[in-house]
Amino acid sequence: MSGPIVIRDLYKKYADNYALNGLDLTIDTGQIYGILGPNGSGKTTLLRIICSLLEMTSGYVRLGNLNPMMDGEKVKSAVGYVPETPALYESLTPLEYFSFVCSVRGIGEDVMERRVRNLVEAFGISDKVDNFIGSLSFGTKQKVAIISAILHDPEYLILDEGMNGLDPRSAKILKDLLQDFASHGKTVIFSTHILEVAESVCNRISILFNGKIVIEGTMEDMRSEMGQKQSNLEDIFLKLTGDEDLKPVIETLKRTLR
Repeated sequence: MSGPIVIRDLYKKYADNYALNGLDLTIDTGQIYGILGPNGSGKTTLLRIICSLLEMTSGYVRLGNLNPMMDGEKVKSAVGYVPETPALYESLTPLEYFSFVCSVRGIGEDVMERRVRNLVEAFGISDKVDNFIGSLSFGTKQKVAIISAILHDPEYLILDEGMNGLDPRSAKILKDLLQDFASHGKTVIFSTHILEVAESVCNRISILFNGKIVIEGTMEDMRSEMGQKQSNLEDIFLKLTGDEDLKPVIETLKRTLR
């Protein structure tokens, strides 16, 4: 069973700018945890550091007893990661790519065949598995990326905009899979711009702004902290990220387009 993800005083600096600026966060096992924020808030940087794909400038990060800075290969074995833009070998077919992933992960042929068969059928790409990945649509590539991330049944599943390009059926399947992962004591981190999805799927949510967490907790926690019992996640998000009053912007746009 995976241990909690613990992050303390995390900084990441690019040139003269801090993408993460003293971030503190604890994500318990068995949770679907939402990471939200406007573009440039530090979401992808945070997820890549957790996955041991990017070095921090300073701070403390642990996945259970694993240190991404020191235990990179073990972290990568324990994590399933879906990046915002699928990074796949486009000269392979999905079946060839799944076989490659399973060989790297040490998954036996029988287990691979069963998991691949069930997953490609569930995500509706059985008729695409012999086509070159480079010829596939963005949505199909996203499904291939998701399948490859969960083939080894990881302890930590991290999705950066994981719903991108998914049709409603596949989005529903993914949401149910995330809930199943969490129910088995695994940890799911889910970054999305679709606030309604975060509100309906995530147990707890952090909103990042300028490299810092500006609010964290359950929806009930956040409504209480904001003093807005009837607020939805969109209202809270816009208020905390400085875009609460969009009416003047919209009215100006309407006048411009008339």
